[in-house]
Amino acid sequence: MLHLIFQSPIEVAVLERIESGDVVVFLENAVLCVLQNSAISDALTRQLGKNRFCVLSDDIAIRGIITDELVKGLEVIDYAGLVELATDNPVIQSWT
Repeated sequence: MLHLIFQSPIEVAVLERIESGDVVVFLENAVLCVLQNSAISDALTRQLGKNRFCVLSDDIAIRGIITDELVKGLEVIDYAGLVELATDNPVIQSWT
């Protein structure tokens, strides 16, 4: 399953609904929540072994975030990567 997270702040309950093997993309203002030392950074780090977490490159660039500021292990993808994830995952859940 592909999870698209737009909401900020991100509720820990949302992360608890993500199952092993799911892919998560943080978009728009949600990218502000995946910075190191954020409220959910520890939870993300714990789930990195069983999930793929991504951020959209344009969303971090617009907000002046550099990749070194993100939780270690998150992938930065572009729109083509987002489209590929959407086509590879027949079930998509949006969190707004």
